[in-house]
Amino acid sequence: MRHSTEIRAPMTLWERFLSIFSKRAAENHMMARYGYDGASPQRRHEGWVSVGGNAEQINSASREIIRRKVRDLERNSDIANSVIGAYTRNVVGSGFLPQADTGDEELNAQIEVLFDEWQKPANCDITGSQSFLEICNMLVRRMVVDGGMIFVKVRGGDGNIPFQLQAREVSDLDGDYWNSYASRGATIIGGVEVNAYGKPLAYHIKQLSPDGWDLGSTKRMPASDVIAVWQKTMPSQIREMPPMAVAVSRVADAEDFMNTVSIKEKILASLAVFIKRQEPLTPTMGRAPTAQKETDRYGRMRVSPGMVQELLPGDDVQAVIPNGQATNTREMASIYNRLLSAGQGLSYEAVSRDMSQVNYSSARQGLLEDQKTYQRMQRFLIDHFLDVLYEEIVVAGVTSGKLAIPDFWANKAQYLKHTWTLPGWSWIDPVKEVNANKIAMESGQTTLASVCASRGEDWQDVLRQRAKEMALQQELYAEYGVIPEKGDETDEETTVLDEANSEEQE
Repeated sequence: MRHSTEIRAPMTLWERFLSIFSKRAAENHMMARYGYDGASPQRRHEGWVSVGGNAEQINSASREIIRRKVRDLERNSDIANSVIGAYTRNVVGSGFLPQADTGDEELNAQIEVLFDEWQKPANCDITGSQSFLEICNMLVRRMVVDGGMIFVKVRGGDGNIPFQLQAREVSDLDGDYWNSYASRGATIIGGVEVNAYGKPLAYHIKQLSPDGWDLGSTKRMPASDVIAVWQKTMPSQIREMPPMAVAVSRVADAEDFMNTVSIKEKILASLAVFIKRQEPLTPTMGRAPTAQKETDRYGRMRVSPGMVQELLPGDDVQAVIPNGQATNTREMASIYNRLLSAGQGLSYEAVSRDMSQVNYSSARQGLLEDQKTYQRMQRFLIDHFLDVLYEEIVVAGVTSGKLAIPDFWANKAQYLKHTWTLPGWSWIDPVKEVNANKIAMESGQTTLASVCASRGEDWQDVLRQRAKEMALQQELYAEYGVIPEKGDETDEETTVLDEANSEEQE
């Protein structure tokens, strides 16, 4: 049953008067005023009341407690890490690659080379310890566990490109720091300074020593110098809330169940031996009964293979072998995993890695649903993190002279155009998927760009590479006098080669 602090709907004056004579009659009259059974305080809803308020009123009291519990599960629960691993494997995968779209192919290549150089640990991370791919993996993990992450923009730094990131945990925000900025129409909520509309103006970050100790001071960072990455689920939400909050109790129950089953199985696998005495022990004054002689006592013994133990005359040995077995462990573990997975928007197979009960159709349907969950987070990262980074990197390249664009500031929007190549997913049945894509392309229902994007590839790179391979094949055939057999080079391949060569010439 759920618990909260809000009081149920009040009685009318007539219902209060009626309750003096019959409480049940008063409650029945009250129930008749509700249009929905779910709002009724009767029967199965007895004691179930809800908490009212906006997002911060509800979240602020529980945010830190939930975060600590989820972090504890991250450290100690393999069940919780199965969810975290599913997100990091599929959302980030092999990483995110930008494709510049300035209209100038040579400039596009320069920008992409610049980004490739920036994503090295020494250039993108102020600590020099993480590459851009590793930062993205850490970001997704912290979004699942902590609810989000913050990055401080460091312009300058000691990298080859004058822009780096300082990664900070959301718990570094000084939630205890508050002040009124009435003169500026701003307020600090949970360490985030917002205006009257709830728009972040600055972040108040605790100053910590390298080993994590609080130095007792707080630094105000303008919002333009901070990238705060967390997802809002309510309009009035100011700060993050861990998405694993709904799973805390479920994971704890699953861990308790598995620990209990483990103890039970250990007991069932144990053998205990008791020695039955024929001669009674001699009672003594003021003390518990003891053996007649010191040599008549048995010390605490362990049963081991090949053990030989002499017993006293008249003593007998009785073995205790526990009976029974845990018959419903698999079903219960499966139920816990299914509930946990569904609550996080994932399939049971994606979290548990158990494929024993799927066929091609069900596996493909589950994969497609999971991909929608991953794609939603990827889209969020593009809008709130990757695009911001791309703009900062290009601007840093222009200001440092690594990118020579004379009219950049006059046509900034044009030079910042780009797309992202996202990590793709492998096919369950390649033959079926390839045939389906072929039919879709021939019927005009999809494009080569879409097919390549689903696998995390750039269609232009695919065409160029295929053209190079076919050109080399023809060159080697001519060099060694090899006559291609029928089917080695189809009309479709020739068309692709011609199109790719024409594109390179243009």
